[in-house]
Amino acid sequence: MAHASNSQLSMKRIGVDKTNARIVAATAIAAFLVVFFLVASYSLFSQLTYQNRIIKAKKEAVTQLNKNLTARASLVNSYSSFAASSVNFIGGAASGNGAQDGSNAKLVLDALPSKYDFPALTASLEKMATDQQVGIEGITGIDDEVAQSNQATNSPVPVPMPFEIKVVGDYAAVQRLVDAFDHSIRPIQLQSMKITGDQTSLSLTIDATTFYQPEKTLNIRTKVVK
Repeated sequence: MAHASNSQLSMKRIGVDKTNARIVAATAIAAFLVVFFLVASYSLFSQLTYQNRIIKAKKEAVTQLNKNLTARASLVNSYSSFAASSVNFIGGAASGNGAQDGSNAKLVLDALPSKYDFPALTASLEKMATDQQVGIEGITGIDDEVAQSNQATNSPVPVPMPFEIKVVGDYAAVQRLVDAFDHSIRPIQLQSMKITGDQTSLSLTIDATTFYQPEKTLNIRTKVVK
């Protein structure tokens, strides 16, 4: 009887152990599934949020692109009308060769060049002096083209170009030259003038500053959506 009782107890223990093992296994599987679904849900939620940010950024980019295309079309039309005018904005003929002539596009470029070109400035001053029938004794300044060669920026501002010009001529010719500087399409600020001589032969020295404006750069960037 004792042997049978021990056998029954052993069988009961085996049954309990198997049940406990099943419970532990089921609990472990359930815990694994819960953790898996939580991790998977978090990953899916993160991916969904990320995709929404990408979609939003793309929509903003498309909206800005459409605005830029509209602005571009308007700018092209405005420029075409401006450049094609037969009479320029200072009253000269667009196709003429006089001091006031030239297309609007050319006059704008002449007014504020995009490069620091001192030789070109010298040539322009020589032409102005010759047109007013004065003799040129000298044109001096700083040929800073190398130092100014990499000035392109997305927010350009006018850069001064100081120079000095010495001329000789009669009173009327010297006065015409000063008036030509005053009415020049290119901005010229007269810093000082020194005049010696008499009405038949005057010597004029002008210290002045003109300007150029570096090219505007277009910064096309890529944006990383995080």
